[in-house]
Amino acid sequence: MTAPLIEASRFKEITENFKNLKPVFVLGDVGLDKYTFGTVGRISPEAPVPVLRVTKEWEKLGLAANISHNLKTLNVDSTLCGMAGDDKFADQLDNLLEECSLKTWGIVRVPGRMTTYKERATTAAQQICRIDYESTEEIEKEVCEKFKKRIDDLVEGHSAMIIEDYSKGLLNEDLVQHSIKKAKEKNILVTVDPGRKSNPLIYKGADLLKPNLAESRLMIEALGFSDSTKNIKEMGEILLDKLNLKQVIITLGAEGMALLSKEDMELKRIPTVAPEVFDVSGAGDTSITLLTIALKCGASLEEAAWIGNCGAGVVVGKRGTATVDTEELTDFYQRLQARYK
Repeated sequence: MTAPLIEASRFKEITENFKNLKPVFVLGDVGLDKYTFGTVGRISPEAPVPVLRVTKEWEKLGLAANISHNLKTLNVDSTLCGMAGDDKFADQLDNLLEECSLKTWGIVRVPGRMTTYKERATTAAQQICRIDYESTEEIEKEVCEKFKKRIDDLVEGHSAMIIEDYSKGLLNEDLVQHSIKKAKEKNILVTVDPGRKSNPLIYKGADLLKPNLAESRLMIEALGFSDSTKNIKEMGEILLDKLNLKQVIITLGAEGMALLSKEDMELKRIPTVAPEVFDVSGAGDTSITLLTIALKCGASLEEAAWIGNCGAGVVVGKRGTATVDTEELTDFYQRLQARYK
């Protein structure tokens, strides 16, 4: 069943309430995205590779830091809790967080680790290559304990917790389960964007899980079910049951989203609404951000999914890791509404 487009009055009511929300706690892997943009006019004489003549460079907050940036542009405060190394990239991360008016006190520096930093060399037509600086080993117990204390100290007074897992080593079972338990004690909504390499059981007890289709299949296999399980509804039911979730949204790329809730076990679908796709970087971050705050503003799962889909539709039309503000979100919805009349 395809869920009908959210009504204009509800869209306005929900999005206008964003500014009234208490802060959102964002826990997850953080990093920086650098974009080196230019033109290619020849092949290198040294090797059969293109020579990029650089015309512009810029850095953006990446991974879970992009969620906090999205929240800021949507008029919602946040506390970002993540791990950096003790290196020059960590200094650049702190500087960019401060430039974006985001708090840095939840960032824990861990000596010996590399701050995640991804550099993309691109032209107007395509990405030429990506260079990754990162550490992905699981954190040691003493580091985990430091993060648990930081969460205990900071989580009070938040409306929701977004757990963003990029499988960079921070989010192990001990830390995630501690965080979910602490949030539940304080009646804080917990939403999760899972990591492809993580054991799905670490997310047990969250309110909402948002895997993509490939991640859903990996989770089903990890939970002991046959990889022949292709039915989306069946996968959603397994995830709801085995992970004790309230809601699950499986993103389907060009096919949109599939929604399932314990309160209503009928599978619903939301179509993809982006008129053009320039760059998918950060679209998932925007989606989980808007899903979370829309739910906290009283949206149904279907309404929240439509709002999240509109936000993703905005950012995929931008170059690089991007954010959306309420004006862009409203403009996109109004254009979408005209298409549905």
